[in-house]
Amino acid sequence: MTKPFPRITIAIDGYSACGKSTLARRMAEELGYLYLDTGAMYRAVTLYFLQEELDWNDPGTVERALDHIYLQFITHPDDLCQEMHLNGQNVETEIRTMLVSDKVCELSALSAVRRRMVDQQRDMGRDGGVVLDGRDIGTIVFPRAELKLFVTARLDVRVDRRMAELRAKGGNIDRDSVRANLLMRDREETTRADSPLLQAADALLLDTSDLDQEAVLQAALAHFERRFGAF
Repeated sequence: MTKPFPRITIAIDGYSACGKSTLARRMAEELGYLYLDTGAMYRAVTLYFLQEELDWNDPGTVERALDHIYLQFITHPDDLCQEMHLNGQNVETEIRTMLVSDKVCELSALSAVRRRMVDQQRDMGRDGGVVLDGRDIGTIVFPRAELKLFVTARLDVRVDRRMAELRAKGGNIDRDSVRANLLMRDREETTRADSPLLQAADALLLDTSDLDQEAVLQAALAHFERRFGAF
């Protein structure tokens, strides 16, 4: 792949299990950009609180804990995928469990956590040439991002995708539990007081319900090319 032009900031927001992380990662690969999985950052913070059995309802405990959390994306040498490291430990598998999924919304809703994560995300992506996916990238983290996408899909499709993801990692989970978790996350993420999930006014809506990963990628790249020229 030749060096892309221009090196902009691409913000991809949307609901859980819509394929936005896969899209973000593949766009970054195609464009030669850096990919930042911001959801992994919130999951890692959640894992830390669970492992340390900390009370995240106590503001003082939260502030102190955040001072002891060091997050880092490290590229795996075999497949070149970025993996989340928490305080020097690879936690990519642990942060994808249902235990973390069930609690991540609670931690993500805390203003202290969001402030700390947003600062880190802005620092990581300040030079452009980056693709970030999450819930508030185009509205809060990088409101001036040159390209914004908002990804959605029907609930039944999202349940199927999340179940396939969990089973691929060796998880044994029933469909009702997955569906309930996604509905809970939708409700909490769209109604929280601090940085709720919203489609930015200038974001392109991309419904992935009836599209495979390649079709989603090509739709996003076509929009990039229309806006910024060939790459």
